[in-house]
Amino acid sequence: MSPTSHGGPGRIRGDGAVVARAPAKVNVHLAVAPLGPDGYHELRTVFLAVSLFDTVTVRPAGDLSIELTGEFAGGRSGPDRVPTDRRNIVWRAAELLAEHAGVPAHAAVTIDKSIPAAAGLAGGSADAAAALVALDTLWGTHATRGDLAGLAAQLGSDVPFSLLGGVALGSGRGDRLSPVLARRPWHWVLGIAGAGLSTPAVYGELDRLRAAGDLPSGEELVSPDPVVAALRSGPADALGAALWNDLQDPAISLRPDLRRALEEATAAGAVGALVSGSGPTVAALADDEAGAEALAAQLAATGSFRTVRAVHGPVHGARLVG
Repeated sequence: MSPTSHGGPGRIRGDGAVVARAPAKVNVHLAVAPLGPDGYHELRTVFLAVSLFDTVTVRPAGDLSIELTGEFAGGRSGPDRVPTDRRNIVWRAAELLAEHAGVPAHAAVTIDKSIPAAAGLAGGSADAAAALVALDTLWGTHATRGDLAGLAAQLGSDVPFSLLGGVALGSGRGDRLSPVLARRPWHWVLGIAGAGLSTPAVYGELDRLRAAGDLPSGEELVSPDPVVAALRSGPADALGAALWNDLQDPAISLRPDLRRALEEATAAGAVGALVSGSGPTVAALADDEAGAEALAAQLAATGSFRTVRAVHGPVHGARLVG
């Protein structure tokens, strides 16, 4: 039985389907080094998995196919479009696991998207992680957690964390992870914009602003220690004051309305707010669950967001569900 399956073949339903889900993430700290000679930026980040999930259902089939359902199945164009062919990271995840295990990459995959694409929440990475876990059980590949982590790292820098969940310090491209202890749940409100932002475009804008002297060079990375300390011991005010994201200014440069959205979150009582990852989602921190519900109601009333969600974290990474 696969150590990732938490029930192995018993999680295959009577119709032959296997269901897994994986969470969105918020980068509560994200420091970005200058562009390296390999074309990538080294990162120092702190990931927090939160209770907004994509669900992936896989069934036996004679070939590989992907179907999208849910609120954020995606538009027809733009960075938030979610493809259903081999451009989808789930397709690549299926082929990679099949090659690793020596089995045909045959499955009908349905992705129910509650996490928007191109939103700074790692929705695609969550889909890939959930697919790895579900297909491992469907195909009986008995991959270890280490096997799946290695495959996840080949798929993208956020996929290993989507598999792990919880809280973790990420380095390299974000794929080298060290778990971080969080002694309490943290309550957030996610303000999700109407249209996504391209991650490469946000990194490109960071490089442009740094070259123009409008932002620090990034040679000295901001330390994640204050965020890690606050996550371990609180209070919420300490975490709110420590939040950091080097991509926030370039995201605002590309989407100026984000500045007003952040101001609205603070005015509504958030103890801290930042753009999550490359944006454009605004993550607003509340004192507790009741505070998050009240904050969500106020932010929904502003009209600045397509959708507002009250969430909590840390939560588990990709897991099978009954």
